[in-house]
Amino acid sequence: MWEELLLDYMGEFSNHCIPFPGLLEMLRELKENHYKLGIISNGKCQFQLDNIRALDIEKYFDTILISECEGMKKPDSEIFIKASEKLNVSLDESIFVGDHPLNDIKAAQSVGMIGIWKRNFLSHDFKTNLVIDNLKQLPCLIKNV
Repeated sequence: MWEELLLDYMGEFSNHCIPFPGLLEMLRELKENHYKLGIISNGKCQFQLDNIRALDIEKYFDTILISECEGMKKPDSEIFIKASEKLNVSLDESIFVGDHPLNDIKAAQSVGMIGIWKRNFLSHDFKTNLVIDNLKQLPCLIKNV
């Protein structure tokens, strides 16, 4: 039954999730360069936290906002504003990296953030100025923004 499959997925996904290539190296480099880092993620609180912890990346982030916990989700501009407030940075000093053209990039840009698109196979035809294919490209791109 679909309910059993969903429960299995929700309970077991974190035991099998793997990071994007270059994720850990990128996070280390950004933290070594004293960037404030945050996560804005749509999804269920416990599910997303379990995945973040399974990837062992929680320690890199200064704030983590998960839509279910916050009562709002991307592309709602309020979640981006709240993240910038928690990080104590202005929106125009903020860079948002995401893989969804509308919920991530356009939404972040609409509040004044710089949006960097992590290109994926689902939205290969999205057009924007700042694009990466691999997370290892991010630190260099940020330095040039």
